Amino acid sequence: MKLFILSADNSKEMDEISKELSEKKFITVENGDKFILMKKRRFGNILIQIVCLLLALSVSVLFLAINLIYFTYSYLWASPHVLITTEKVGEDGEKLEFNSMDEVLDKANAIL
Repeated sequence: MKLFILSADNSKEMDEISKELSEKKFITVENGDKFILMKKRRFGNILIQIVCLLLALSVSVLFLAINLIYFTYSYLWASPHVLITTEKVGEDGEKLEFNSMDEVLDKANAIL
């Protein structure tokens, strides 16, 4: 799970970014005065899962385990998390490195 950080100048801009991500099927996980944490649940590519299920039915049950591992990976670790914040410095005093909206959407729409 990679955390993407998007910068906002004020709470109105945070809400606008949040609304834009909500349209892309991101859900709000946590909300605060200076941040919004969102994530998009990924379940994996449906075509890959269908092929694994067909192979499990015709060749070996091992493909069922592969399908389960793929689903678990997609759901738990490949689901992108986005932190929208007005802060410019982290808790440790280091400057935050911000991502672009294109990076977030590329990861959210990736096949694997």
